[in-house]
Amino acid sequence: MWINQIPCFLLAVAPFFILNDLVHSQKTESSYKVQNLTCVTHIFDEVICTWSATSEAYFNYKFCYDTSSITSPSCLVTEEKRQTLPLILFDSLCIEIFTLNSAGEHVAKNTFLLTEKNITLVPPSPHIERLTPDYISDTFELEWYDGGSAFPYEMDATWEIQILYKDPMEEVDRVTYNSRLNGSNTLLYWKWTSALPFDCTTHYVRIRCFLHDDAFVGKKTWSQWSEFVNIPGKDSGFLGGMYPIDRIVHVGSTVTFCCVWKKGEKIDVLNFSQCSTHRCSIASLSTKSMTIQVQNVSASSSSGSNAWCYEEPMGSSDTYGTVLFVGYPPDVPQNVNCETRDFRTITCTWEQGRSTELYGQRRTKYTLLERISGKNVTYTGKGKLYQCHFPILSNQRIYNFTVHASNDLGQSEASLSIDIKHRVHPQPPEKLTVSDNSPTNISLSWYLPGNFTEIKLKCQIHVVRSPSAEELNLHLDGTETSPETNKLHLNTTFPLDGAENSYYTVLVNNLHPYTSYTFQVRCSAAEPFFWKWSSWNQGKQHRTQEAPPAGQLDIWRERINHGNTIIILWKSLPIMERNGKIEAYEVSWSLSKMDMEKQVVPEPNMHTSIDLGGRDCMLSVVATNKAGSSPPSLINSAEIAVDDVPTENAVATGDGVYITWHSDRSVTCGYTLRWCYGPEPCPVVDWKTFPIGVTNAEIKSARFQPGVRYQFSLYGCKDDGYQLLKHINGYIKELEPRVAPVFNIELTTSDSILIKWKDIPVADTQGFLKGYLLRFGKGEEGAAKPNNFESGHQEINITDLNRKTLKISKLQGKTSYHLNLSGYTAGGTGPASSLHVVTKENAVGLIIAILIPVAIVVVLAVVTSILCYRKREWIKETFYPDIPNPENCKALDFPKGPEGNPNSKTLEMNPCTPNNIEVVETQLPCVKIEDTAIVSPVAEELPEDGFDSESESHIVVSYCPSIVEEEILNPPVDGSLGSSQVVYIDVQTMYPAQVSPKEDLEVDCVAAAGYKPQMQLPVNGLRKIEGASSVEEDLDKEAGYRPQGNGPSWSAGCPDSPVSMESNNENASFGSPCSVNSRQFLIPSKEDEDSPKVINPGWSFTNFFHNKPND
Repeated sequence: MWINQIPCFLLAVAPFFILNDLVHSQKTESSYKVQNLTCVTHIFDEVICTWSATSEAYFNYKFCYDTSSITSPSCLVTEEKRQTLPLILFDSLCIEIFTLNSAGEHVAKNTFLLTEKNITLVPPSPHIERLTPDYISDTFELEWYDGGSAFPYEMDATWEIQILYKDPMEEVDRVTYNSRLNGSNTLLYWKWTSALPFDCTTHYVRIRCFLHDDAFVGKKTWSQWSEFVNIPGKDSGFLGGMYPIDRIVHVGSTVTFCCVWKKGEKIDVLNFSQCSTHRCSIASLSTKSMTIQVQNVSASSSSGSNAWCYEEPMGSSDTYGTVLFVGYPPDVPQNVNCETRDFRTITCTWEQGRSTELYGQRRTKYTLLERISGKNVTYTGKGKLYQCHFPILSNQRIYNFTVHASNDLGQSEASLSIDIKHRVHPQPPEKLTVSDNSPTNISLSWYLPGNFTEIKLKCQIHVVRSPSAEELNLHLDGTETSPETNKLHLNTTFPLDGAENSYYTVLVNNLHPYTSYTFQVRCSAAEPFFWKWSSWNQGKQHRTQEAPPAGQLDIWRERINHGNTIIILWKSLPIMERNGKIEAYEVSWSLSKMDMEKQVVPEPNMHTSIDLGGRDCMLSVVATNKAGSSPPSLINSAEIAVDDVPTENAVATGDGVYITWHSDRSVTCGYTLRWCYGPEPCPVVDWKTFPIGVTNAEIKSARFQPGVRYQFSLYGCKDDGYQLLKHINGYIKELEPRVAPVFNIELTTSDSILIKWKDIPVADTQGFLKGYLLRFGKGEEGAAKPNNFESGHQEINITDLNRKTLKISKLQGKTSYHLNLSGYTAGGTGPASSLHVVTKENAVGLIIAILIPVAIVVVLAVVTSILCYRKREWIKETFYPDIPNPENCKALDFPKGPEGNPNSKTLEMNPCTPNNIEVVETQLPCVKIEDTAIVSPVAEELPEDGFDSESESHIVVSYCPSIVEEEILNPPVDGSLGSSQVVYIDVQTMYPAQVSPKEDLEVDCVAAAGYKPQMQLPVNGLRKIEGASSVEEDLDKEAGYRPQGNGPSWSAGCPDSPVSMESNNENASFGSPCSVNSRQFLIPSKEDEDSPKVINPGWSFTNFFHNKPND
């Protein structure tokens, strides 16, 4: 049975073995499969695919690829893990890679689908063709081919250039350079300047490429870096030095110096000359070099700025140094100008502009380039005048010049285009000669270098006449510029056509004889080619020939010795009329028709005397020189007599005298105005002649002085002689008078002053006197300035020059006055004369001044007396009131008692101590006295006379004398200090004391015979007492003493007053006021009791003028 079961078991186990074998075979195949297939292209003609495998065993690979365009797959067997296949764009590849064992059997296979997006474009690694360093400028030039021939179409490329330096290498700069591939291998150039000199350390350069192919949809990356190319430095330890050497940099640049030393040296000091004013930083570069960096360097001197390094102490090793030149690039040439002076060369000039601060071999180099012909000229000068000479080319009229400037820091240029015929600037004429043709005509010739055959010239002659220095500008083209027109006429001997190195001659006529001239000539191109005048040549001086004097002498005559002698005067001829040197003057006259007398007066005499013996004749005067005589001047010696000659004043103009006159019909040969420069007899005479029709003149002379009066005489010339028409006084400028007028006081009264003065001398007026100013004001003698002495106050203007006195009225008597008198002209007010005067006292005023106060006092006294008389009663009552006589007072008449015995009343007077009044009376029936309740106070002391108070009723009345207000306010505490006291009958207030009926009866009985004040006091709550009105009247009569006072004046300070704090009265009652000190009873009369009167409250000023009745 178990045998049958064995097959079943085998059948059950067999699948497990088969599955295990299948898993093992799959595991073995996956470990041999290729992974990470990567495909790149470099030049778009083929694709390079690489892959990796997990197993490290040695296998071969069969690479098969197939596309839809290939009929059968292509397979290649390779030992490497890379394979190249053609690039097929716009199609996908199915790639199968088989792993083959050593027997050639397929161990594994992997299939890949390759599209264009999976292909990466990696440009070929570039190759540096050449690296050319310039150690002077620390600039290298990099050259390489772009490899454009490997690509089928154009595309943009970007090159990244990396610069590194020193060991180990550090990146200094990384820049990009853009180019375009055009299908051919193009050599590319790139320059770079290092901030660190190449001599300091080794520099390395490499490049790589990136292609911008927009048609390729795959990935694009940078190419591999090229191989390094280096620029070796000098820090190898074999040489030492300071770099850069003699570098030229811009102002404001940042410069880095390095110091390299040999093996065995150690540099301690590294410095630069501008570090004192600029920021410098020192850093170590390598074990054999270090650097110093200077920022914003400034312009250096002509010898440059030094940098140096050495090992301390100095001299222990080599000292290395270098020079730095700092400046500017050349400025654009300024004010470029090109012109020809002789039509042989063109001279171009310009200015440097801003200085470059570079000198010597580093200065700016200039080149003049003519672009049309292509020729150029180099500037070789060294001064500040920058110019080049360019030869004129035949058959060329337009020139296009460019001035090119360059130095080690840059270059600039400026251009100018010209037409040479419009740029003619001749040289100054040479060899100027002058020759005389006549006294008014000369020939002028000069030489002008140059070839001017193609243009016409115009020349200008500059003529300066001496000593008048009048200028004449003559133009050879026929125009003239001169202050005096039509005086010069210019003729040329030939047309002014341009010639080559030719002489030019002109005739100058209408000159003045015997006159010195300075001639100058300049020329230029004629229109339309005028550009500039040449400079004036050096002047040539020449004097023309002499000629006879041209003008007549201006003559005058003076008669002296009553007309027997005639003085002939004349003025020298103007320079323009002399025509030569005047040698003498000839004076001739004839007293008869046949004989002619002559007198020769040598130069420089201008007058002579002739004795005519009282006869008249015609006189003739001429001036002579070597060439001849002037036309004769005639004058008549006769003078027409005149009776009265008027005198007038002229008008001053500031620099002359303006004179006018009326035309005289009898005048036939003009007017002569004669004046003198001093007092008569006149030492110096001057005159001026005017033709008929002239009626005014302004006379000017350098000898006139301001403030000096000059006298002019106007003569009219007639057929039979000269007639004096009038005298004129005048000033060229009026001034204020020189001196003050003299005046004195003629008469003085109490209200006026009479003054008198003398005229100011004519010589001191310095002008025409217009009047006098009198100023006066109050002031003490010796005061600096009187009161009210300002202009316009207390001032009198005296315009009547014939007046010599003046009366000043309306003054105050016995008052000091200052008087100032000054003269004035049109030129101002002159100095003043001062006087001090005191007016006399006014008697009437003094009397009035005394009487007025006396009258006022009398009037006041009369008025006061009248008022006092009318108010005498009021004054008496106010100041002296009547005091009642106690002897006549009925207050001492006491009524009889019930038994018929009179009640004894005693008023004891004590001259030294206060008075006490004790009234002793029997009990009486209480009667009602008006509305007042009378209560007797209880006596605290026994009376002095020893009456028994038990048998009879008595009242002690305290009598208070009158006290002034201050004493009332402060009453004495002790009642025994000397004040009189009266015990008053109390008037009970509206608050009665609580007493027994018996005590009330006794008090009322006592009150019936007690003291009653002379006033009505309203008291509320008084007792009601029955009685008849007749009893009231009797009680009224027997009421006793009433003090004179009114209620409002009662003081609370009186003892036993209702409000007194010293009162021991239990019943607060209204008492009598304090009375005046008196030794008599103050009892009013019956008439006063019966007629009530108003108590006068006191005196007031209004009561004095108030009329009371019954006065």
